[in-house]
Amino acid sequence: MIIKEKYTKTAKLNKLSGSIVFFANKNSEIKNINNLLNISETNLIKKNLKNNIKKKEIFTFDINHNQKIIIYTLKNDKDSCERNGAKLFQYFKNESLNKIHIFGDTIENTKSINYLHELIHGMKLKSYSFERYLTKKDTQILNINVISKKKVDTRLIKKLSSIESGVNYTKDLVSEPGNILHPDEYAKRLISLRKIGLKITVYNTAKLKKMKCNALLGVGQGSSRGSYIVTMEWKGNKKQKKPLAFVGKGVCFDTGGISLKPARFMEDMTYDMAGSAVVVGLLKSLALRKAKVNAVGVVGLVENMVSGNAQRPGDIVKSYSGKTIEVLNTDAEGRLVLADAITFTEKKFKPNFIIDLATLTGAIVVALGSEYAGLFSNDDKLSKQIFKAGELVDEKVWRLPLHDNYDKLMNSKNADMQNINYVGGAGSTTAAQFLQRFIINKTPWAHLDIAGMAFSKYAGSLNSGGATGYGVRLLDKFVENNYE
Repeated sequence: MIIKEKYTKTAKLNKLSGSIVFFANKNSEIKNINNLLNISETNLIKKNLKNNIKKKEIFTFDINHNQKIIIYTLKNDKDSCERNGAKLFQYFKNESLNKIHIFGDTIENTKSINYLHELIHGMKLKSYSFERYLTKKDTQILNINVISKKKVDTRLIKKLSSIESGVNYTKDLVSEPGNILHPDEYAKRLISLRKIGLKITVYNTAKLKKMKCNALLGVGQGSSRGSYIVTMEWKGNKKQKKPLAFVGKGVCFDTGGISLKPARFMEDMTYDMAGSAVVVGLLKSLALRKAKVNAVGVVGLVENMVSGNAQRPGDIVKSYSGKTIEVLNTDAEGRLVLADAITFTEKKFKPNFIIDLATLTGAIVVALGSEYAGLFSNDDKLSKQIFKAGELVDEKVWRLPLHDNYDKLMNSKNADMQNINYVGGAGSTTAAQFLQRFIINKTPWAHLDIAGMAFSKYAGSLNSGGATGYGVRLLDKFVENNYE
């Protein structure tokens, strides 16, 4: 469904047709209504509000065959304006409504236009659907007329639109099937982002061999497709010396390699590149809204396939850092991709910090379900900044421990380390502990394990099911609040 909104200063109820939205507070009062309606209209609405016996959050009644009144009671103070917008959109969709007038000034204690802009933002986030391969697409248009005396903030609208573009691009990438979005195609799509001002550099298989990125290359060697590291640079602040760095795991399809996954649900392994998609969506958002920061996104793109050339359990590879890794399980491949990508990022860009994102472990889903991403970090300040940003946009993280004692679970007799903990337990922590070894110069670093957050079988508060785009809004808010 396509949302088209406009803003008008005033309107008379008897001149409107379609569905008309008023907001009530938790005391079942509608503020500022007397200034909008005549006495009979006001009394009619107040009467129906009083008769809302079941106290529904959203309830409706018809004035005539051309007008439907919708009253949305804002009971929960914890609900963000985006979440309220998403709830409204879902109601409009369920009721097949397409012409909406919103009396925005009936929202209590809203002194600025921001709430209304963010309300529409929530609707747009919720309205996303991936229909590229459907022969019959949803072409319905939802026309929304926001009625408010407050001055429209065009800068905020542009900023929110930029975030929507980044989130939706992330969702598009994650939703693509593996036969379409393989590493070769992925790298080509990233090159197209040059048109919005990003500097894109592609390191193909040949270049990565010269660079000795053998941990990443080992994962992709069983595929007929290439393996890549792609960097995306946004330079929005000439005075900033060190860029902010974001690194993403981009395993376009993960069979598990020779350590083969079960066939059931293997089709979901197209979203094993979600960490990289978040980095791409974030950099797109920063570029579109002309963020006043210098940032770099680095993604490792591979396909983990089974073939006569695939990596074997027991193989030993030398990473870009020079450290050697015994590959005991080829399905613990994401950490191998990130190992080279993290060290490469630290060495080449010398960043202020590094945040990596990956659908890394099933253990994080066991621990946190689909409510929180796992956060691991070597820096308390960075962790607090990420946590706070997550609370603000309702993309929550929960910090879990790192400790030197976990290293013994990842030490190998035959190499500097092994890629899996076969003793058992602490699966997400030992994976993060492994990644931490590839921070060579004590750069502040955080790892977000988003395995439980990147894709949802059911609809979430701000998504319609499928790819969630989790992480783009979180990191955009993190950047905005702390580095702009």
